Amino acid sequence: MKIAILGFGNVGQKQAAIYSSAGYDVVIGLRELVDNNLDYPSALLAQAIEQADAISLAIPYSACAPMLAMHSDLLKDKIIIDSTNPLNDDWSPLLLGEHTSAAQEIAKAAPTAHVIKAFNTIFADVMDSPTHNKMQVTAFIAGDDHVAKSHVMTLAHNIGYAPLDTGNLATARLLENMAHLNIQIAVAQQGGTDAAFIYSH
Repeated sequence: MKIAILGFGNVGQKQAAIYSSAGYDVVIGLRELVDNNLDYPSALLAQAIEQADAISLAIPYSACAPMLAMHSDLLKDKIIIDSTNPLNDDWSPLLLGEHTSAAQEIAKAAPTAHVIKAFNTIFADVMDSPTHNKMQVTAFIAGDDHVAKSHVMTLAHNIGYAPLDTGNLATARLLENMAHLNIQIAVAQQGGTDAAFIYSH
């Protein structure tokens, strides 16, 4: 599976490292090509989307829907890995209402793709450390398409996480609330971003 990582900030860089280290081909999708020598192949957004099997969103949630709508003709049957969270500029929750989520809104913007919520509860600071305090970090994964979700579950396993299927895409709202709680503890209460959720039973 070839993965296009859209964006190359903290999350995009960590995802590129862990995906490639697990043997996946990655390409970085950028709004404009830069002269910096990246450690990974890069392409303009449209070119990156076109050549990939899966698209990992590593850009702010607010930028996702316009970007996906602009490239809607390239998204048919692609897997979209949504690791975004709806946030304001100060990292406070961006409230979308009781009956939707960032993932569901992204799915509306890309109706021919298969949107899978994954990795949004994992801070970039620990994303490349799937084992935390000697336990596997849990990767909570939600989605409506079973085949697409199984591919992302396998991806999560291959990069070292403990994947956990939370159900259909509507459960992404709960996962985004978990991320908001994680940010509240880490930022507002200064707990730090070196923590991770581990679901043990």
